[in-house]
Amino acid sequence: MIKKNDVYEIGLFNKPHGLQGEISLTFNDDIFDRVEAPYLVCEMDGILVPFFIESYRFKNDSTALVKLEDVDSAEWAKRFTNVHVFFPKALAKGNAPEQFTWNYFIGFALYTAQNNYVGKVIDVDTSTPNVLFLVQTEDDDEVMIPAHESMIQELDNDERILYMDLPEGLID
Repeated sequence: MIKKNDVYEIGLFNKPHGLQGEISLTFNDDIFDRVEAPYLVCEMDGILVPFFIESYRFKNDSTALVKLEDVDSAEWAKRFTNVHVFFPKALAKGNAPEQFTWNYFIGFALYTAQNNYVGKVIDVDTSTPNVLFLVQTEDDDEVMIPAHESMIQELDNDERILYMDLPEGLID
């Protein structure tokens, strides 16, 4: 069984393209073009399911047309409309962390540089030029933390821990 911690979101399937089962994928990370991967993972009815890639081609800088194995008609491809697409972290290993998008950090435990637990990164807001981590604290509060490379002090990919040098008073 594939778990959320085993993958990170790279985009969203939009609508079918043509009649042969191609699906438009709006992506925020082109890792599948940099790393040889036989499959992508889709969230179908709340379950993460792998689908093997038959072929893909880029339509523009943020959209690719993807053909999945055994998806051979527009009707079958319609089932993927608005489905979140994930990439297996195990296949991404060997790529430097700076090659990941900010979404890679979803699920990481966030600590201050002084080793104080802040919470778990549950989402990333990239809608503005200032990227923000949405962090759920132990008290079930949600706080926004600026996601900036200069603030990251240490990163433990195996344990999924992020240490950040946060400005004083930011999380008070």
